[in-house]
Amino acid sequence: MSQFRILSAGALDAGVGFQRPRQSLPEHVTLDSPAMDIMTDLAKVSAETVSANVSVDDAEEKMIASGVRLLFVTNQLNQVIGIITSRDLSGERILRFINDSKSARKDLIVRDIMTPQHTVEVLEMGDVATSRVGDVVATLKRMGRQHALVVDRDATDRQTIRGLLSTTQISRQLGEIIDTTDIAGNFANLARAG
Repeated sequence: MSQFRILSAGALDAGVGFQRPRQSLPEHVTLDSPAMDIMTDLAKVSAETVSANVSVDDAEEKMIASGVRLLFVTNQLNQVIGIITSRDLSGERILRFINDSKSARKDLIVRDIMTPQHTVEVLEMGDVATSRVGDVVATLKRMGRQHALVVDRDATDRQTIRGLLSTTQISRQLGEIIDTTDIAGNFANLARAG
């Protein structure tokens, strides 16, 4: 071992963070660009997760610290049991829950507000891989969603979440705001009226 040098070691600083993988997406896209140019690829970037039993305030702090607007809610086996978005934490959904349950916001946990896994709409990786940005925008508008999960399938046809599409990311790359709320609101109003 005499041909090897000993590296110097030191103590870990308090409050230190860690490196996270980064995906490099094109800065600018058009509606005709490939949809893969706007997808956050979880094969290249780590997903941000949260437990269902964490307070909504802690989940919101994690979103801010991580620079994301969606967290995957996972169980102890790291299986996705739902999602929670920044809109869930600041919009009508949480206000309605607080009002209906007569609970204070500080007492709410992620499980109270999250969208459960069985109600999360997903897009297939094969479809996204052959689509354009405009196709994704039209789909998100039709769905009335700010986010869409992209799933891939393994050899046994089991889903795995491969990517995430976000109107915030798309808007930044397109240079124009993508608004999906008007259509969602219209569908909600039609459902209430019917």
